[in-house]
Amino acid sequence: MKIERASSDDIASLHQLVESAYRGESSKVGWTTEADLLGGQRTDARELADIVGDPSQHMLVMRQGDALVGSILVADKSDGRAYFGMLTIDPKHQAVGLGRQLLAAGEDAARSFGATVMECQVIRQRDELIAWYARQGYVDTGDTRPFPMHDPRFGLPKRNDLEFIVMEKPL
Repeated sequence: MKIERASSDDIASLHQLVESAYRGESSKVGWTTEADLLGGQRTDARELADIVGDPSQHMLVMRQGDALVGSILVADKSDGRAYFGMLTIDPKHQAVGLGRQLLAAGEDAARSFGATVMECQVIRQRDELIAWYARQGYVDTGDTRPFPMHDPRFGLPKRNDLEFIVMEKPL
């Protein structure tokens, strides 16, 4: 497996990877699906192009040969903090340690631009994922953030009580 920064040439494959891991029937092959909470899209090619083109954001991709099997977004918050999101592993390759490898690479990227704390947002109802992040050293800060319930760019909620919790880890 090779981990490197995504390029604009990766956008179509990256979009397909993220959608397959978070939404629809294909996502149910793995354990990270949000399909029971959200329909619609997880992201779109435009958002991914904006991320890839932004020097303050690092979209890392994991390749097996020519195929993308994982990704993680790491953003420099310019205050000694970094944010990660869109940690994605192809559902057919989940539960073998690739997520831990990508998360570690994301933490290294955050350190490279001076971050001393990494944070993420997790949908409160994703107990299994929250527990996985806790095993990686992330703790619930007690802060919450609203889910963009009326913005279809982030999905179509299947319930009306979605919100994010904020987790963080010192680097």
